[in-house]
Amino acid sequence: MNNTNCLHIKRLGIDTYQDSVVYIRASSGVCRSEGFEAHTQVKLSAQGKSIVATLNVVHDHLFQEDEIGFSEAAFKRMGLPENTLVAISHAEQASSMAYVRGKVYGNKLSSPAMHAIVADIVGGKYTDIQLSSFITACATGNLDIDEITHLTRAMIDTGETVSWESPIVVDKHSVGGLPGNRITPIVVSLVTCHGLTMPKTSSRAITSPSGTADTMEVITPINLDTKKMKQVVHDTGGCFIWGGHVRFSPADDILIRVERVLDLDSEGQMIASVLSKKKAAGSTHVVIDMPLGPTAKVRDMQTARLLERFFIDVGLKIGLTVEVIITDGVEPVGYGIGPALEAHDILAVLQNHNNAPADLTEKSLVFAGKILEMAKVCLKGEGIEVCRNTLKSGKAFQKFIKICNEQGGFCPPAIAPIQHPVLATASGTLTAFNNRKLAMIAKLAGAPKAPLAGVKLHKKLGDIVEKNDVLYTLHSETPGELAYVLSYIQTNESVVTITP
Repeated sequence: MNNTNCLHIKRLGIDTYQDSVVYIRASSGVCRSEGFEAHTQVKLSAQGKSIVATLNVVHDHLFQEDEIGFSEAAFKRMGLPENTLVAISHAEQASSMAYVRGKVYGNKLSSPAMHAIVADIVGGKYTDIQLSSFITACATGNLDIDEITHLTRAMIDTGETVSWESPIVVDKHSVGGLPGNRITPIVVSLVTCHGLTMPKTSSRAITSPSGTADTMEVITPINLDTKKMKQVVHDTGGCFIWGGHVRFSPADDILIRVERVLDLDSEGQMIASVLSKKKAAGSTHVVIDMPLGPTAKVRDMQTARLLERFFIDVGLKIGLTVEVIITDGVEPVGYGIGPALEAHDILAVLQNHNNAPADLTEKSLVFAGKILEMAKVCLKGEGIEVCRNTLKSGKAFQKFIKICNEQGGFCPPAIAPIQHPVLATASGTLTAFNNRKLAMIAKLAGAPKAPLAGVKLHKKLGDIVEKNDVLYTLHSETPGELAYVLSYIQTNESVVTITP
């Protein structure tokens, strides 16, 4: 190793999520001689290991000149102890960026091009700025069905895959855009009661106040590796785990991290994201929930039908049987919006509470019933009633608890320490919810990072409302977050529409 460009690892404990970031003193001889600047991509090598990271330059004395600061992500990826001497050099440019630039100018991405891009993304060769350019170039319908298929296959090929003994392995997914709507844990509990295999890997929130993984994390451990996942599924038939902890389609989690910042969820990448993870997890049959509404992610029937065709056609090309159910997306499903509040709804349905949200119950039965029918567990048209009987019997709740215990234990969700009611300013009939603004309110309250934060609804569409009735209650973990969300509500009065 040439010690002239070597520095000692200093662990700084900075959380950069999945992005490997390192820090170097501007006064360091290595920084000056190599001409390093902020956002330079560098390669770090030592003891037969190497990673690519984004460099930031520090004009202070956080560490010594002969040290290089590592973020948590970089430190864990490097896998070497502090004070280890590492060589630092300019990283090779990601050659696949030429394909991304071509896409920006309207060129079609071939299968080799897409595989090269995804391989470089997984290899850590793209900066966040380069990732943003790829995501943006693929947004707003810029990927055709062949490109979506190429992207899906590339995302599968760069990660792990699993297979199961069962000839039929089922799954479901929602395209999102509708607050609440946390039917997945209920569906898994129902269909596995009937002997089906449903290894459910779920995402964290991208643009919403909670993903299924965020919600389930307040109830049970979800960071299972592939070996543990297989054991849980073998013993119970299903699981509820975070897909980011297993290496199914690892490019997806990298893209999601940047999409979250951009508040952008490209249709083509969404399809590739969903189907690549389903295929990698060994699924054979998948049901897609597509909420349709004026403030949902999918807002018109033409777009819904186009996405439906893409899901089905791409599924066929990669060996998946896919069915799409276009659902009502005009109002949130359930009462809770946010991880813990949605968890309370799930448990209320599974335990057949009198106050369980009826819409969450019925939607769960529709999807679980469809899966039973696809797998030919029951005749077409009988699935909903079969699942309703299973739910009423208490078997679904027993299965839910069994899966949680196999994953590491069941923990009842808590309630936020700070709650603030939002009152109706007029009397009339509740005629509309703005789903996007409700989601924003829940996020400003702290969700999903603050798991107890969010919004609890007290009214549904069509309800008669009197002035000063409680429309919804804000849940927050800190006074600062509550003050922040209240200032937003004061300037956004059209969250709930009440018609005299």
